[in-house]
Amino acid sequence: MTSDGDNPDVPIHCPECDTQTRVPLPEVAGAIDRHNETQHDGTECARVDPDLADQLADLVAEDMGLLD
Repeated sequence: MTSDGDNPDVPIHCPECDTQTRVPLPEVAGAIDRHNETQHDGTECARVDPDLADQLADLVAEDMGLLD
């Protein structure tokens, strides 16, 4: 999928399928839910790329002053 230009694309990774795709930020939760429901009977396999999730967590923690 491609972004409409206003929203960044977020990488979604599924280690069970060994696949990765990118979806616009507002569609992340729905895309993950649909993939897990249709491909894995609802088991939570697909997720935001773990490296990106770690980077975002670090940025949020820094912004909140939790790393001081």
